[in-house]
Amino acid sequence: MPDFLRFRQVHLDFHTSEKLENIGGEFDGAAWAQQLVDAHVDSITCFARGHHGMIFYDTKAHPERRHPHLQRNLLADQIEAAHARDIRIPIYTTVQWDYFTAQREPQWLQLSADGSIQGQNPYMAGFYAKLCLNTDYVDFLKAHVDDMFANLPAVDGFFFDIVQDQDCSCPACREEMLSLGVDPSCSAARQEFGRMVTDRFKRDMSAHVRAHSEDCTIFYNSGHVGPRQRATGETYSHWEIESLPSGGWGYMHFPLSMRYARTTGHDGLGMTGKFHTSWGDFHSYKNEAALQYECFQMLALNAKCSIGDQLHPTGRLDRATYDLVGPVYREVAGKEPWCRGARPVTDIGVFNMEAFTGERLTAETVGAVRMLQEGGRQFDVVDSETRWEGYRVLILPDGVTLDDKLASKMTCYLSGGGSVIASFESGLTPDLSDFALQEWGVRKAGDGPEDSDGELVRGRHFPSGDYVDYLRAEGALAPGLRNTEYVMYMRGLEISAEDDTEILARMVPAYFDRTWQHFCSHRQTPASGAPAGPAATRSGGVIYFAHPIFRQYNQNAPRWCKQLLLNALETLLPDPLLRHEGPSGMLTAVNEQPGQNRVVVHLLYYVPERRGQDFDVIEDVLPLYDLSVSLRLPGPVSSVRCVPDGENLAFGEKTGRLNFRVPELRGHQMVEVSYS
Repeated sequence: MPDFLRFRQVHLDFHTSEKLENIGGEFDGAAWAQQLVDAHVDSITCFARGHHGMIFYDTKAHPERRHPHLQRNLLADQIEAAHARDIRIPIYTTVQWDYFTAQREPQWLQLSADGSIQGQNPYMAGFYAKLCLNTDYVDFLKAHVDDMFANLPAVDGFFFDIVQDQDCSCPACREEMLSLGVDPSCSAARQEFGRMVTDRFKRDMSAHVRAHSEDCTIFYNSGHVGPRQRATGETYSHWEIESLPSGGWGYMHFPLSMRYARTTGHDGLGMTGKFHTSWGDFHSYKNEAALQYECFQMLALNAKCSIGDQLHPTGRLDRATYDLVGPVYREVAGKEPWCRGARPVTDIGVFNMEAFTGERLTAETVGAVRMLQEGGRQFDVVDSETRWEGYRVLILPDGVTLDDKLASKMTCYLSGGGSVIASFESGLTPDLSDFALQEWGVRKAGDGPEDSDGELVRGRHFPSGDYVDYLRAEGALAPGLRNTEYVMYMRGLEISAEDDTEILARMVPAYFDRTWQHFCSHRQTPASGAPAGPAATRSGGVIYFAHPIFRQYNQNAPRWCKQLLLNALETLLPDPLLRHEGPSGMLTAVNEQPGQNRVVVHLLYYVPERRGQDFDVIEDVLPLYDLSVSLRLPGPVSSVRCVPDGENLAFGEKTGRLNFRVPELRGHQMVEVSYS
């Protein structure tokens, strides 16, 4: 499928009420397409059917669903106008949200265990009642796909929206569960069955689409891409990572998700929005600096760009929106030659805790991603299915327990020369009884104290620091830290070290824990000053921290937790891929284009700020000057230059590293390093 995924896409929402009139009445195909061309858009996802359930083309199979006030064969006209200007046009259709269907076919709705409709009550404004993929609704969806192939000029691809795992107790699901010997009253069993239903739907629908076309793209959107989506990766042609920072995803979702998605073999799009907040925020506009950052970060992390918009009911594109999108996409177009076919160069893999918890953004993984980005390290997010051989260091943040299969894979990785940084409960057996591998060089010594409810306190956040302990770093972990005890707000695991294990930090207990019976001042009791058991150790290629340093960094970002990690990395990885002397808020990425014999270094500096209560914003672009960058030599270097402007940079080579200075960074700068 050559050129099927382009760099400058718009996702044109059109969830348009059946009560609005003059739908598409002001659409002018030539002017519409020209407006896209002027804004440097080369692909636009347009709607066959939205969450209201209305269809926006001349359907033969479902005329009752054609929007009652549709003035023209809108989607067909959009396709023809776009194709005339070489603009690709994937087709959007909704799956589990459809207001029209929910109102007329209630037997197709998902039911909660208590018998209520999932997603919405009868008097709630919205179209969020969920439809079940284990009913005859699927037959309608297949007929809808057949209808699009039969009645549209062309089908470049499908964006199937709202395809999520089910937990459904409708009659069809209960009947099939019983036939399979599954107890539908058991929540865990019901959820496992629901995942099977969703996976079956994706495999079935992809086969149905492929019967019509081997070339069109297919994507099933659940608002995220992670280990769960990888399980049915063969049903997708690519990934689209919906991630509107102001719309609930935040600024950590995309880098974490994309660093994982790019390890799976699929090409990917990042999707943000032009909205100040989120989808459906009509007549609002994102700050241009924020849109720059979000798109340029996509390029740096090996994704193409997609910007969400929503079409006005009349079919007119909003001029102000494309005046915003145009300058950003003009820059993207200029950067494309240094992004096309690029692959990431990394030396660290961070284990994705989503595989254990099912949460999209676990505190542990987010904390690790923050620390590494702020430290300028080059890394991917990985899981048990990823090939680990290419990573010099694996980081297991706080809760990666090792069953027999994972322990065996870890042993092979370590015996092959890999190194590991693990923390807290990472490395324990799944029952948390003790460490799974002797390579850790430590044993579990106890479970630690309990709170007044009898719950273990380790790894938990207490606002007043009720159960803290302290850490004093030694040797390799001491650089950049003062010669003192540092408070560890989340209690660590009690461990003992084997005889040949090096102790890199020791725990220092508080005089006592904070309870109603004994307390001191407003928060935690101070350190007693008497060193106790190990807090950090090294055994061969494994450095282990007894505290949940990653979860803690996500909670309130103690700089000493990050320094401990960076010191550990310096010990195991003394020659990192990249170093820089810029601020910790600078994002870096290193990509390679082997066909062009070049490495491309991305440097981004934008500063998200919490100016309102709801989300972070970016308004200002603060320039940086005379940045020193050091890169592990990719080979004999022939030139270093800023691209796309082409300014040549002086460079030097010393002890296997390439050193150069970037005179100015204003938002985003790419540096091309050509080698022979």
